[in-house]
Amino acid sequence: MLTEEANIAVVGAGAIGGVTAAFIEQAGYGLELVCKHAALVDKITGEGLKITGIRGDHSVKMRAVATIRELSGPKDLVFLATKANDCVAAAQALIPFLKPESAVVSLQNGISEHALADVLGKDRVIGCVVGWGASHDTPGQLEVTSEGEFVIGNPDGRPDDRLAFVQQVLNRVNPTRISINIMGELYAKLIINACINSLGVIGGARLGRLLADKRARTIFIRLIAEDMAVARAMNIQVEPAAGGKLDYHRFLRDGMCAGIRRHLILRLIGFKYRRIKSSSLQSIERGRRSEIDFLNGYVCENGRTHGVPTPVNDAVRQMVHEIEAGRTTMSMDNLDRLMAVKGPSTTP
Repeated sequence: MLTEEANIAVVGAGAIGGVTAAFIEQAGYGLELVCKHAALVDKITGEGLKITGIRGDHSVKMRAVATIRELSGPKDLVFLATKANDCVAAAQALIPFLKPESAVVSLQNGISEHALADVLGKDRVIGCVVGWGASHDTPGQLEVTSEGEFVIGNPDGRPDDRLAFVQQVLNRVNPTRISINIMGELYAKLIINACINSLGVIGGARLGRLLADKRARTIFIRLIAEDMAVARAMNIQVEPAAGGKLDYHRFLRDGMCAGIRRHLILRLIGFKYRRIKSSSLQSIERGRRSEIDFLNGYVCENGRTHGVPTPVNDAVRQMVHEIEAGRTTMSMDNLDRLMAVKGPSTTP
């Protein structure tokens, strides 16, 4: 069982990992932060990690190291906040620093819990949905951009005494609730990311510009329909997203003016969150890979496993890979190519 004396580490000092580490440290829980870059280690241990945004201005010094192998000793609780592409390698590096009863909380976009369980053992892995936003301005300078919650739980839904302590710690960052259906919660967030992150890269645009375009809204609807079909085949009960405000089952329900209703909902979402620039678009702009294989790729692979066609997700995944390889340029004109893909029969 985890206690107040737990040795804690946060792996990853990007937007989510850095903000999480700063507020946990500020609450009095001693931790170590794995930063990846030695220059950032010096900045965090010297000047402190700078946090701005809707939670006010903070400067938080803490113990920091550049690599996992430099951690000071075994950890009871690890918050894994790397990009999804890096999480398996990070998990492998963590093994010498974990006890049999240690907990590793996955803070990735997409669904990486099963891949982590294959490396760490399923008893160590706790799933987590990050329902708030932050951005990485410059090294050591992070901004909290939106409020929200954490949702935590065991991927197999079983009770776990450790969850109460994890909730206690994360409550110092943002409100945290425990779910007995964390896979349904994670899948709900995956659907959002598989739309916003992928089309943000393809169009090279913020969410407001994307969802002002009828083509993008139509592709969103087709992606959601495919994603939900795969979830049904996997026996995942998808929870409402966006703090319970977006019920995908209701969103896809047919009826009078259903198509108009769906477009109106997406148009309103686009207006409210018009300034959002997807994390995958930010990664591409910095010359890094996106997390497409853990988002749309997760849907594509499980669709094949369960015999559910996913032509729109397949096309989106392929196009993002083309952009990463420099064979296709980010442009709203790319939406025409996706519109030509025959997707689910749901009225757009």
